[in-house]
Amino acid sequence: MSPERPVQSARLGRLFGLVLLAALAVGASAQDAAHRMVLTLDAEGPTINRHLFGHFAEHLGRGIYGGFWTEGADGWELNAPVVEAMRALDPPNVRWPGGCFADVYHWRDGVGPARERPTIVNTLWGGVTEDNGVGTHEFVALAEALGAEPIVVGNVGSGTVREMADWWQYVNHPGPSPMADLRAENGHPEPWGVRFWGVGNESWGCGGNMSPEHYADLYKRYATFLHGYGDVRPFRIATGPDATINRDVPEWTEAVMRDAGRMIDGLDMHFYTIVGDWDDRTRATEFGEDRWVGAFARALEMDGHIRRVSAIMDRYDPQGRVWLIVGEWGMWHAPEEGSTPGFLYQQNALRDALVASVTLDVFARHAERVKMANIAQTINVLQAMLLVDGERVVKTPTYHVFDFYKAHQDAERLPFTLDAGTYAFGGQSVPAVSATASRDETGHVHVTLTNLDPHRARTVSAEMRGGRLSRVSGRVLTASEMTAHNTFEDPDVVVPAPFGGVRLDGQTLTVTLPPMSVVALDLQ
Repeated sequence: MSPERPVQSARLGRLFGLVLLAALAVGASAQDAAHRMVLTLDAEGPTINRHLFGHFAEHLGRGIYGGFWTEGADGWELNAPVVEAMRALDPPNVRWPGGCFADVYHWRDGVGPARERPTIVNTLWGGVTEDNGVGTHEFVALAEALGAEPIVVGNVGSGTVREMADWWQYVNHPGPSPMADLRAENGHPEPWGVRFWGVGNESWGCGGNMSPEHYADLYKRYATFLHGYGDVRPFRIATGPDATINRDVPEWTEAVMRDAGRMIDGLDMHFYTIVGDWDDRTRATEFGEDRWVGAFARALEMDGHIRRVSAIMDRYDPQGRVWLIVGEWGMWHAPEEGSTPGFLYQQNALRDALVASVTLDVFARHAERVKMANIAQTINVLQAMLLVDGERVVKTPTYHVFDFYKAHQDAERLPFTLDAGTYAFGGQSVPAVSATASRDETGHVHVTLTNLDPHRARTVSAEMRGGRLSRVSGRVLTASEMTAHNTFEDPDVVVPAPFGGVRLDGQTLTVTLPPMSVVALDLQ
């Protein structure tokens, strides 16, 4: 017997076990909690913008070098298995080069022959020396390979207006012009047409420790010189508030919208889910039920931050022209033992996946204002989609949630009411069930449901009004342990399985959600 056969058998056995777990949940009604849902199929709703499911690739740890790119005989080259895995998620965008790194990055160091580029010491993240082998050309090539739109964040903290204006011209001017000619000399005569442009990052902190009034004035100055070229008009993204530690959220938003709102296309708020105090963080797979429920309680604070920021934006932008962007979000744990602390390498458990699902539900609820978001980060950093070691690639539980939710990209949000119930432990409580419903351009209805209760199945009985559907299929993501996660040695511990706990009877959809699970349904 070949050495692969036992491994394959184990994976098939585990998959069968997950299917059985989901099926058995249907028969567990004696201990189930019941939830009523009313889903309106013929109502018009806002579009769930595809850019809400965006990604983030900063020069940090092994996200760029040793992540998206691997070292080959002739320098850095795209890591083919990584690109293949990410393409399957239909990523709408990828944000680069930071993060905090953006405000120390000088773009001219990253163009021209790779062997002639100067090095840079990444003092922000681990103190490592980078060779600038990945620069503008390489990043846009990555975005093209992923089928994603590039988001470039320019340097306000240590850069100049001219530097940013030249970079914008370099990527977008059709030529002839000084920067377009330089781009052609470097091997790319045609402009790339990059429209999303961040004017600084976290300017209240690592991007310069500025006051909101000072930043608003700087923003207007920098944004003035991002001129339209050809068919490309800049979508200018301003630094929004720091909601992670609730740093002057109303004050920052008020000042920036008041003083610069007419020149802003997107306002970028950041919020990380940190369980406990900063110095009290644990690793991603080391927690009990108190930190299970605590993670969801913290993640759901996103809703309140969005409401507060949106209310201020509504006063200065009642037409809703300016996008509220959540440019960095996700779980921030203590780094894995033995890893470089500044590399922010952490595992990714079932808990992370459910945090992602309820956060994406929050974004969908606010789809009228929230139009873009970027989970931090894509490879080997924080709440990653993939863990990568050379050509070995592990899909994290969060990856699978993004695979479930890609059905909502650019779909019409459908209104529903839901008796979410309550899951409580140790004095903390959260809604037990979370959901998003949408209709895509083909008429398919997609419903994602999350059960945060680690002990009880939850049965949702959904009355569907305003239409008739005749078929339903589904997938489920769950595991037998809260700390379940995937590793290089055992990559299929938390993987999707076919879902049998659903029944469609006329206008009633009955779904029995296993404990601690995410279910994705496709109805026709």
